[in-house]
Amino acid sequence: MYVGDAPTEAALDAGWIMGHFKAPDDPRHNEAVEIKWGVHEAGDRRAAWVRGEERQALLVLVSGRFRMEFPGRDVVLSEQGQYVIWGKGVDHSWEAEEPSVVMTVRWPSVPGYRVPETAAG
Repeated sequence: MYVGDAPTEAALDAGWIMGHFKAPDDPRHNEAVEIKWGVHEAGDRRAAWVRGEERQALLVLVSGRFRMEFPGRDVVLSEQGQYVIWGKGVDHSWEAEEPSVVMTVRWPSVPGYRVPETAAG
């Protein structure tokens, strides 16, 4: 069993609180899934689009207003609990239209796979 605090722990590892990248003896180590607690200021956006994503993902809005961009379609999440799911190979980007907190779940957790950091870090 592990009891944690997502906002505190996320700040230590670029937002990530679970995945293959945690130490093998850490209860948050998981080879099947990655979980991120993302805290974003208004205007934060990805530095570049993610191209050729190798995983599936789910992003849930906890607070704020957050826009996910996909080829040919934007999805604006504006109410707590709204979410979007996308699959492998779906290019995407994002922007926080207001200060926002989002939780992202990606699967599988792919060792060695990393996309560029956001402009906000």
